[in-house]
Formats: sequence, structure tokens, C-alpha cells
Amino acid sequence: MRTVLVLNGPNLNLLGTREPGIYGSATLADVERMCHDEAGKLGLQVDFRQSNHEGQLIDWIQEAGPECAAGRLLGVVLNPGALTHTSLALHDAIKAVALPVVEVHISNVHAREEVRRHSFVSPAALGIVVGFGVAGYPLAIRGLYDAVRSAEAIPTSASEGGS
Repeated sequence: MRTVLVLNGPNLNLLGTREPGIYGSATLADVERMCHDEAGKLGLQVDFRQSNHEGQLIDWIQEAGPECAAGRLLGVVLNPGALTHTSLALHDAIKAVALPVVEVHISNVHAREEVRRHSFVSPAALGIVVGFGVAGYPLAIRGLYDAVRSAEAIPTSASEGGS
């Protein structure tokens, strides 16, 4: 059974208590349950992690690349938190391991402060889900699943049997 890796960046461990007017009252444990529920519907497992440290997230992304290439990992759903707006290193890590990533944000970052409107991660991401609250996580899992499955169904010239 394939796995989807769900990575959460800085301060997401404070969901439920941190600025509930922006991020809602759901906790990170609630989000994890939602992810397991959605992944289960798709026949996937979830590996759910959170770190306040950029280097840890980069290490996890680098480890995910070979797992994805081997077919054990579908890809990554990534909420980089504030690192979205500062971390070229996350972008580089995603590109370096050719990893399918869906970037997710609980709030609509484009309707917030100007500094939050730029993402270093987005250009490396397969897709982006923003502004749907924690419901964006299951949407991101579904989007990742559909995109990867669709890409896998496209025959390459080597598998078409033509010359």
C-alpha cells in the first residue's frame, strides 16, 4: 500500500489555540485524523509529521524522494507554514528529488499581509490548496492522488511499443 507523507512546518503544532480567528479551532491531531480518513478512502496510508525546524523538513523531503521513485510513496502534502515565504531551501529540496508535492495553507494567504503572498514553494509544487481551512488537507491528498495516478496512466514512448 502506498503512503502519502503529510508535512507540517513551524507553529502548526499550535493549531486550535493559535489565532483561531485565522486558523480555526481544529487541532493538528484533528487534521491528522482527517488525513487518515481521506487517504483510507483512496487505499493509501499516511505518514503525518510536524517540525518547527526547516532542516528537519528538508531532511524528510530528501528522504521522500527515493521512496517516491521506488513506488512506495505517492508524494507529499506540505504545509510549510511561514517557511513558505522565506525558504528557497525547501524549494530546492523538492526540485532536487523530483518529488510530487501539493502545497497547502489553511488561510487564504493571498488575502493576508503582502509578505504572505509570495511562496518560494509554489513554483516547485504540483498544485496548491489555499483558504479552505483544515478541509484543505483532504483536498490536497485527493488532488495529489488524482494528479499522480493520471500521470502514471500516460504511456511513455518506451512503453507504447512503437519505434
